[in-house]
Amino acid sequence: MIYKLRVILDNEDDVFRDLAIENTDTLEDLHNAIVNAFGFDGSEMASFYTCDDNWNQEDEIPLFDTGDVPGEMRIMSDLTLEDMLYEKQTKIIYVYDFLNMWTFLVELAAIEERQIGATYPELLFSHGLMPLGDNDPTFEADEDSLFSEFEDELDEDDLNMFDGDDSFEDFGFEENWN
Repeated sequence: MIYKLRVILDNEDDVFRDLAIENTDTLEDLHNAIVNAFGFDGSEMASFYTCDDNWNQEDEIPLFDTGDVPGEMRIMSDLTLEDMLYEKQTKIIYVYDFLNMWTFLVELAAIEERQIGATYPELLFSHGLMPLGDNDPTFEADEDSLFSEFEDELDEDDLNMFDGDDSFEDFGFEENWN
């Protein structure tokens, strides 16, 4: 069977992707499909969370075992989609990159027969663009203002932290200790 899922970015703007994936694929396979559909590089940590009908977050299912006892924690590769999603349980939450906290609401929209010749997972529909992340660099300084904090030009004296400074002598450190 094929699961058709809508993956919605929890954001002010409408950004979502519709995916088709086999019900026997793992949550790790879904993680990879979401990463590809939204244009992430896949290098960040991620977790799925079970939730109730009102999207209240419950149990975590991480990409890797982060528990104190190896093997005690359920991870994405342990669970298939049919283990997690079915007619009465249609929602899960996906979080990618815990620094930026990209949060997605994943909902099972339909269960259909496999299409002959189709390759899964498949991106069916894409709507909206990803907003810039908080860590995307935005530099606005020009070269003239780069050293504006220095009263004079940058010279060799500015780069030598030991000249004229006896503060390390109090601690028994020597300039050429090695």
